Amino acid sequence: MRRKFVDQGGLFSYVNPDSRIPAGHPIRKIRELVRDVLKAMNGTFARLYAREGRPGIPPEQLLSALLLQVLYGIRSERQLMEQLDYNLLYRWFVGLAPDDAVWDATSFTKNRDRLSEGKVFERFMATLLEHPQVKPLLSNEHFSVDGTLIEAWASHKSFRPKDGGDDGDGSNFHGQARKNDTHASTTDPESRLYRKARGREARLSYMGHAVMENRHGLAVDGRLTQADGTAERRAAEAMLKLKAKSGRITVGEDKAYDTADHVAALRRIGVTPHVAQNDTARRSAIDARTTRHVGYGMSQSRRPMIECIFGWGKQHGTMRKTKHRGLAAVAADFMLNLIGYNLVRLPKLLAT
Repeated sequence: MRRKFVDQGGLFSYVNPDSRIPAGHPIRKIRELVRDVLKAMNGTFARLYAREGRPGIPPEQLLSALLLQVLYGIRSERQLMEQLDYNLLYRWFVGLAPDDAVWDATSFTKNRDRLSEGKVFERFMATLLEHPQVKPLLSNEHFSVDGTLIEAWASHKSFRPKDGGDDGDGSNFHGQARKNDTHASTTDPESRLYRKARGREARLSYMGHAVMENRHGLAVDGRLTQADGTAERRAAEAMLKLKAKSGRITVGEDKAYDTADHVAALRRIGVTPHVAQNDTARRSAIDARTTRHVGYGMSQSRRPMIECIFGWGKQHGTMRKTKHRGLAAVAADFMLNLIGYNLVRLPKLLAT
């Protein structure tokens, strides 16, 4: 028979939010890992906050909410606060009771800057990778490196002459010689005009770089730089130098890294460069002494997996076009996307 329609439920509910989350939902394992990492970072949080004054947003909840924003691709922190107000799953993940008030978006953003300045996101990544369940999944010998462009929150109109010269309102720039040496964005001065390849449009961008371990394709390091032609190689050398401290390692890279100075720099720091040969326009810096080994082919077959990290961040995360301005803020968001990718992958990896 037809049940009678009741427009509104009871005034009070005694259902635990935890019971509303499906038992097999991967967010449960993600939340468990996040809680373990946050507990291990208690000392880091204590050093960021004064012992006196008005209490701010708990850093554990602040960081959980930022991870939630990346995991579900919520486009702004104001929208994140709106959805936290009515979404029980989001409240459960962050640790808010159904009756708890949601924070003001401006206060949330100011507290977020505190975490960024304290290098908390980098510390979270390192602690997650040292987790007893996660560490056995990682390779400590074989890695891959690549970079990607992140579109800045600035338009071509804002790219104006540094000397204050008059070029109109910036809307008609065709035929003008505009370079990073003479022009800068008035919206985000740290972004750079850069084109990914010949025939592609130039955009105001940053460049994100990631190191992936080759066993399961998890991100193990990352950094953000201004976009230019040598940034990928410089960032790769800096990140791999840290990885090579514990012993000799191999790294898979694409053709953009096939330069004599980069290959020589890698060998000096104890890294075996498994770089894809770029011999179409010049002589490759990689010869048969490297390509004859089985490991070279294995590195090249695993290397494309790093595109999954960038693809996830741009399709599901917040990496495609940043909503932040300035190198430090965009770098923090980039690191959050790398953490989010790892957290999405881990429940399935740990289950198998």
